Amino acid sequence: MTIRVNGESFTVPARCTLEELLERMDMGSQRVAVEHNGDVVPRSEYAATRLQDGDRVEIIRAIGGG
Repeated sequence: MTIRVNGESFTVPARCTLEELLERMDMGSQRVAVEHNGDVVPRSEYAATRLQDGDRVEIIRAIGGG
């Protein structure tokens, strides 16, 4: 199925979760904020949030510094 990730088309398998998406993108261990179809998703819900064809996902990486 096809979803939009940060405005780009991205193909994922059926029943893919946000957690699986982040792993596929090599971002599973990074500090990120995720928005799914306009709603911010807490990290504790990534594994339970299933993606559907046409979904929109925005991923923002936290960058430290000072």
